[in-house]
Amino acid sequence: MPNHKSAIKRVKQNEKRRAINRGNRGSLRTQIKKLRLALADNNKTESQELLSPTVSMIDKAVNKGIIHKNTAARHKSRLTAHIAKLA
Repeated sequence: MPNHKSAIKRVKQNEKRRAINRGNRGSLRTQIKKLRLALADNNKTESQELLSPTVSMIDKAVNKGIIHKNTAARHKSRLTAHIAKLA
């Protein structure tokens, strides 16, 4: 347990930040899962509609420090490749 006032404050800040990060990561995973389900159903129009918001969400996650930029690039590359394969 922290004893100093600044350490107590830091624990509170870390907990709040952790909750925000978990929420953002969860919504990102949900968005990717929606796109993957559309791809699995071979739904070309829905997949193309979901691609733009998904890529945007991935980029925002990188800017917020939730995922690494290489991980984001890998996700975007694979998802767009799967959609290109549908077309």
